[in-house]
Amino acid sequence: MTPQEEGLHPAKYPWEHEKLYKTFDHGTLRRGFQVYREVCSSCHSLSRVPYRTLVGNMMTVDEAKGLAEENEYDTEPNDEGEIEKRPGKLSDYIPNPYKNDEAARAANNGALPPDLSLMVKARHGGCNYIFSLLTGYPEEPPAGAVVASGLNFNPYFPGTGIAMARVLYDGLVDYEDGTKATTSQMAKDVVEFLNWSAEPEMDDRKRMGWKVMAVGGVLFAISIWVKRYKWVNVKTRRLLYDPPPMKGPNRPDNVTVGSAFRK
Repeated sequence: MTPQEEGLHPAKYPWEHEKLYKTFDHGTLRRGFQVYREVCSSCHSLSRVPYRTLVGNMMTVDEAKGLAEENEYDTEPNDEGEIEKRPGKLSDYIPNPYKNDEAARAANNGALPPDLSLMVKARHGGCNYIFSLLTGYPEEPPAGAVVASGLNFNPYFPGTGIAMARVLYDGLVDYEDGTKATTSQMAKDVVEFLNWSAEPEMDDRKRMGWKVMAVGGVLFAISIWVKRYKWVNVKTRRLLYDPPPMKGPNRPDNVTVGSAFRK
């Protein structure tokens, strides 16, 4: 593909959660989820994330229950086959903003907003690409750029024409912890939250990895000691050939038996 078709390659950013000895910052996850709720959830779904996974990561049990109860879900059909509505529970998944794909396309000029549950894993560049995309909208397209009607210019999007307009502006969100809501700060927070939604087991995987390496290192050291202890007699053994004594008149008197094979 041409550079325009492929899109501008995003820069590499030093994400803390990508380091081997670092985990997700729960304060960042809470802010990122707030950005998703107040900005992104009007168009994008998060259909693979249940409310129960929010507990202990960015919300308490009561906060997650209250958030779930704000939405209504279908119950099982009763004896008459009717389906009623009930408040949400922790086991329910975050609802889609649209009833179906057709309704989503109709509300977005024919474009279908993708689900964000696995977006970090689904896009080449991961966190770097999404952060660059959210913060890469110029005030005006550069000279010579051709933008189709109904699209917005973004150099990081393949083809540079994207249906989503710029959505993050300074001060758009009022963070609960008092963090200044700049465009880059909101983009960073929501990207880390989307990384968590795509890989919620990352912290547990890293902790398990360190435990495995520690136990494996100890077992490796023990295996070396056992090998040396068990095989020391075999490894230090020397095999010598001691031929039988020569008989007869051909035996020289000045040759020691086996001298050629002994040291």
